[in-house]
Amino acid sequence: MPDNLNHSKSYSKQEKPSVKDTNDDAIDLDDVLPKIGEFGIYQKFLLWFVCLPACLPCGFCAFNQLFMTDTPDHWCKVPELQNVTEMNRKILSIPRKADNSTFEKCLRYSVNWTDLLQNGKLFEANESWPVEPCLDGYEYDKNEVKSSIVIDFDLVCEYDVYPTLGLVALNVGGPIGVYSFGLLNDRIGRKKSFFACLSTLLLGSMMTAYAHEYWFWVLARVIVGLTIPAVYQIPFIISLELAGPNYRSFVTVMTCIFYTLGLILLSGVTYVLRDWRSLALATSVPFFFYYLYWFILPESPRWLLMRERLEEANNILKTIARINGKELPEEYTTKLQKQVLEQKEHGIKEKKSASVFALCRTPNMRLKTILITLNWCASEMVYVGLSYYGPAIGGNQYMSFFLSSAVEIPSYVVCWFLMDRVGRRWPLCLSMVISGIFCIVTVLLPEDAETETLILFLISKCFISASFLIIYPYAGELYPTELRGIGIGTSAYIGGLGLIIIPFINYLGTSNLVLPLVLMGAVSVVGGITALRLPETLHCPLPQTAEEGEEFGKDWTYRDCLACGGQSVSESDSYENLDQLELTQAPSVEDILPDLQPVRRNSMKKLVRQASTVETQRDKDGTLKMAYWF
Repeated sequence: MPDNLNHSKSYSKQEKPSVKDTNDDAIDLDDVLPKIGEFGIYQKFLLWFVCLPACLPCGFCAFNQLFMTDTPDHWCKVPELQNVTEMNRKILSIPRKADNSTFEKCLRYSVNWTDLLQNGKLFEANESWPVEPCLDGYEYDKNEVKSSIVIDFDLVCEYDVYPTLGLVALNVGGPIGVYSFGLLNDRIGRKKSFFACLSTLLLGSMMTAYAHEYWFWVLARVIVGLTIPAVYQIPFIISLELAGPNYRSFVTVMTCIFYTLGLILLSGVTYVLRDWRSLALATSVPFFFYYLYWFILPESPRWLLMRERLEEANNILKTIARINGKELPEEYTTKLQKQVLEQKEHGIKEKKSASVFALCRTPNMRLKTILITLNWCASEMVYVGLSYYGPAIGGNQYMSFFLSSAVEIPSYVVCWFLMDRVGRRWPLCLSMVISGIFCIVTVLLPEDAETETLILFLISKCFISASFLIIYPYAGELYPTELRGIGIGTSAYIGGLGLIIIPFINYLGTSNLVLPLVLMGAVSVVGGITALRLPETLHCPLPQTAEEGEEFGKDWTYRDCLACGGQSVSESDSYENLDQLELTQAPSVEDILPDLQPVRRNSMKKLVRQASTVETQRDKDGTLKMAYWF
């Protein structure tokens, strides 16, 4: 980062702030990080060897259930015919469907097989025989699916909805867990809450592997669901808090990419391990090694400062500076000490937390909240729904899941490039609408067009992945600072609750393969079209107060739908240059950039850089908050 002296030339006509005024300001670690290294050796080591590997448990344990619940071809069991070959058993005891192409799965002929065998009358089935349900259990074709909970617990026919209920149980645990571990995150610190989350995940996974009753297995999945996605959000938050503002978008995108790489790895593991208990163990036991992170993973300095643990925070900052080849300026240590002493002497003034009703008090803010939540819910439901549905598309479920995961990576890279050039609104709209259209088009294909259906599905998955990357920072920019935490939390939780519905939509695919795709496509198209009503945020000063949030985008017109990109920013007025102002706390923005006339408080001293908007979901003390997003 350029030397601060270079910036003083730009303000030669301005009166420089006194040292006393500067020192009276509260310390901000975003001011300290450029001094000790925004993304030096320490942060790179933490990202590549701790936080990115921490994505694996979440992806593994969220999607391994899809392969635990494989449903093979099955038919009614007839104990008296067990000495007959499998094909002959089916021909003799199982009626054919109306089209005469396949056998019934849940019906058998109701005859006295013992009498027929004893009297030598067994020759061929008679279609006039009465039928009955499977009274003696089921037989399964184990050529491809050798083991699953469906086979072990006989979850077919009238019980075929039970695997779907297992996915519902997993998704019910998610919002509860994120809220619970979010509280732990703030009370006992990021480090301890991560290991509490990891322990909960491993407990649920062990219970899953050794479950011998269906409802015990469901309980285990609820416990696993409590940790998704909190198990990787916590180290991700630590990475964001330790990385400088200029690198937080990079950290976010790399987290998404590594999460996807974990899903690709899972497709290989599931292909090799066809036993569901072995799969549950293989996708959890290796993570016991993550307890070694106790000696590597640091506590968040922001959280330590919030808890007035100055010495520990100062030691971590010195360690970061030393490993990065920098030196922590003494004035920051002095400033930290002064701040903590003042807090102890005068106490911390608690600000009243914003209420969710504050999002709906004014008409423009209420409309934006509804639209953000609708888009978040639609994007999350379709993304997760398509991820769940991947193994059902195509002839090979393992290859289909692999491809459905792999197509996410190019979408993340392209989306990252477009967001800071084209804007947020149009990429969000187009990605959701295109994804939805390709989903809906599958209804036009014949039933036996497996390859064509898979191609359309993969294109749809690629585009919806891009929208899911956009929605989080876009929502952070649309909500004003004082309502950002409660706003993102509300939208994310409603989106998370939508995941409870998704397994039931996918369940419809047992009778019609493309029906779930059509429904999810319709949701995606509706969500994408409504995104055009949101204001563009690229290069726009972000609202700080609820009043500014109400004014932002209030003058929207239909002509704005055609606008692409945001306000132009000249080279001299770029956000990169404005970033440097944070270190010197120069005079007000209006004095420095008279051409920019944003709606801001007069007391505000910084502009928020667009590239680091993912950091904006902060509490009043500056610490990042957890939100439910995959």
